[in-house]
Amino acid sequence: MNHEDENELFTRLEADLTADNEPAASADSGADVVDLDKARSARTESADGSADSGTGRSDDESGSGSGDPTRPKLVDGPAPVGPGYLGRLMGAKRRDMIPPWLRSAAELKTAARWAAGHYGHLAGYHALRSPYYAGRLALQSPVGAAKFIGGSMRWVADREGEPVRLASVRREDAAEYLKLSRQRDGRVRLRTLVATLALFVGIGAALAIYVLAPGWLQALSVGALLLALGSAGTQADAPVVSRAVELPKSPKLTSDIVLRALGALGIPAINQAQGKGRDGFTFTAPITRDGPGWRAEGDLPYGVTVTDVIDKRDKLASGLRRPLGCVWPEAVPEEHTGRLVMWVGDQDMSTAKKPAWPLAKGGAVDLFKPVAFGTDQRGRWVEITLMYIAAVIGAIPRMGKTFLLRLLLLIAALDVRAELHTYDLKGTGDLDPVGERVSHRHRAGDDDEDIEYALADLRELRAELRRRAKMIRSLPRDICPESKVTSELASKPGLGLHPIVVGVDECQVWFEHPKHGGEFEEICTDLVKRGPATGIVLLLATQRPDAKALPTGISANASARFCLKVMGQLENDMVLGTSSYKRGIRATMFSWKDKGIHYFVGEGADARIVSSVYVDAPAAETIGMRARKLRETAGTLSGHALGEAFEAAESAAYDLLRDILAIVPATEPKVWSETVVSRLAELRPDVYGGWDPEGLAAALKPHGIATIQVGRRVDGKVVNRRGIDRSHLTTAIAERDGNRDAG
Repeated sequence: MNHEDENELFTRLEADLTADNEPAASADSGADVVDLDKARSARTESADGSADSGTGRSDDESGSGSGDPTRPKLVDGPAPVGPGYLGRLMGAKRRDMIPPWLRSAAELKTAARWAAGHYGHLAGYHALRSPYYAGRLALQSPVGAAKFIGGSMRWVADREGEPVRLASVRREDAAEYLKLSRQRDGRVRLRTLVATLALFVGIGAALAIYVLAPGWLQALSVGALLLALGSAGTQADAPVVSRAVELPKSPKLTSDIVLRALGALGIPAINQAQGKGRDGFTFTAPITRDGPGWRAEGDLPYGVTVTDVIDKRDKLASGLRRPLGCVWPEAVPEEHTGRLVMWVGDQDMSTAKKPAWPLAKGGAVDLFKPVAFGTDQRGRWVEITLMYIAAVIGAIPRMGKTFLLRLLLLIAALDVRAELHTYDLKGTGDLDPVGERVSHRHRAGDDDEDIEYALADLRELRAELRRRAKMIRSLPRDICPESKVTSELASKPGLGLHPIVVGVDECQVWFEHPKHGGEFEEICTDLVKRGPATGIVLLLATQRPDAKALPTGISANASARFCLKVMGQLENDMVLGTSSYKRGIRATMFSWKDKGIHYFVGEGADARIVSSVYVDAPAAETIGMRARKLRETAGTLSGHALGEAFEAAESAAYDLLRDILAIVPATEPKVWSETVVSRLAELRPDVYGGWDPEGLAAALKPHGIATIQVGRRVDGKVVNRRGIDRSHLTTAIAERDGNRDAG
C-alpha cells in the first residue's frame, strides 16, 4: 500500500467518525468540536434514567435514543456499580490463622504421634547401624588422609591459580605473567608459614593428648580423627549413611502442571483460551499443602463446569502424571459451578496408610455422639452420629458395601444400650460377628422361613414404634423437651426407649419378594420416616440401587447416604439424592481398586469422599466378642445372642388387605377411611390402634391401592371424604395370591 492509499483510508475513517458525532440538526454544517466531559455526563444521566416524566423532557429531547432507532443503546453503566472497596472488604473470606490440625485435638495427637514415630524410627535405624557406619569410615580413613594431604599440598602450592598463569603464557603476555608469578610467590610463602605452624600445633596437641589426657579422651580423639578422615574419603556415589525413610516421588504441584493437565482434557473452552495465549484457568488462591497433598483452587472458563472435569478424571490424572487414586477434583457447593478445587495426594487413597481406628483395640460408644468411621483424602477422621438417621448404602458387588454395613453395626454393638436386629439376606455369614454375638434378632439367608422371621420382627418393630411414640408424647416437657429420644431417656430402662438398630444387607430381597414385598416396603418406609425420632435406626444396603430394589419412599427420606462405586447416573442419584450427578457428586468416578471409598452425605454437611475403616473378619470377631462382654457386664444381652427362640406374637401374623375385607362386607362397595380405621382398631387393637386415614393410605400404597373420593349423604347433604373401593382390594389380593377368583 502506498502513501496516497493510506492518506485516502485515514481521510475516509475520519469523515465517518465525524459524521457519527455530529448532531442531526447540524448535518449540513461543518464539523463541531465535541466536549467529551459533557458527552459523558449526558450518557450518565441517560443510563441513570434521569430523563423521566418528572423532567418534562421527551426521549428525543433528552437524547435517550428511543426516538432514534439507529442510535446505539447503552447496556453497561458508565461507572462501576456494586459495593465499593470497603463493602468488598467486609464480605471478604478470611483465611484461618491457625491450621486446622492445630485446632483439632485429635488431629494434633495424630500429628504428634506421627512425628514421634518418624523421628524415633530415624534414631533407632541409625543407632542400630552405627557400628557399621564407624567401621566403614575407619576403613576409608587412609583414603581420606591421602585426600587431605594432597589437598593441603595443592593449596600450599597455589595449584588453583595455575590455569590462569598457563593461559597468560599461551597468550605470551609477559607483563601479566610476571604479575601473576609475584602474586603466587607471595601466596606460597604465606601458606607455607600457615601450614608449618598448623603442623607444629597439631603435633604438639597430639603429644599433649598422648602424654597428659586420660585413656577415654585419647580414644575419643583418635575415633573422631578416623571418622573425619573416613568422611573425607567417602565417594559421592557410595554414601556411608543410608536413608531410613524412602520419600514418595511426588513432585510439587505448580501452576504450570495444573494448566498442562487441564489443557490435556480436551475441553474446547480451555483449549481455545490456551491457544490464544491465556491460561484457561484462573487461580483464586495460592497452591498450598493440604494434609498429605496439594490443593489448587480456581475458576474454569465461562461455560465450563466442575462436572466436565470430573468426567475426565482419568485424563486429568494422566496430565498430572499421578495415579488415579491421588487426583480428586471437587466442586465448591457455596460457589458457582465453575469453581474447581483440585486436591492431589502424595499417595493413592486406596493404598495410603491410615491412622489406627480408636475402637479397634478398646473403648465403648454412645450412639448419640459422633463416632469416627473413616478418613477423608487428607487422612482426617470423618465422624457419624448413628442416632436420628436412616441410612442407605449402595454399590456394585465387591466394592465393600457389606464391610461398611458391618462396620456401622459394630459401632452400634459397642453401645450396651443398643438393641440390634441384623439380617444377612446374602446368606454368606458376613454379619455373623455381630449377629451371633450381640444381636437381639438375627437371620442369614432368604429362605421362606427367613422371610417369615424377618416379617414378624418388622411387625413387632412397627408396634414398638407406635408404643414409643405414645410414650414420648406422654412424657413431661421438662424431661422430653424436643419430643424425641435422648441419651438420658435411652439410659432409663423403665421407659424402654433404648436405641434399636436394624441392619439389612441385600435389602432388595425384601422389597422384591413376590408375596410380602409390599408389606416390607410399607413397614420400612414407616420406620425410615418416623423411626429416627423414636430411637429406631434403619440401615439398608443393596447392590442394586434402583427404584425397584430401593423404593423411592425410603431413599428419599434417608438422612444418611453412603455410595460406593456405581455404574450409572440413575443408581448414583437413587443413593445420593436427585440431581447429585449433575452437581458433580459422582460415585461413578471411583475405580475398581477404590474399595471402601465412597461418597458420604450426612451429619449436616455436603457430600464428602470417605475411605471407611477396614475391619476384616477376624478383627470383627474380636470386636464382637468385646461388645458381648460389655453387654454381659451391663446385663443387656438378649434375644438371639442368648439363644432364645423368637416366637412371633399372634397379633403380628396379620394380613392388612384380608383384615379390611373382613370388616368391610360386600354390601359396602365403598367406605370412608375413618370407618375402616375404626373397625380395624376394634379387630386388632394392638396392631391397628392409633391408625388414622393418612396412615391407612400410606399402608395401602405399597399394595398398589389408592384412596378415592367417597360421597355419602349426611343430614340431607352430600359429604365427600377419602375412602376405599372394596373391589380394588379383591383385585389386589387376586393378583398377589395368583387366584383371580379370590373375594
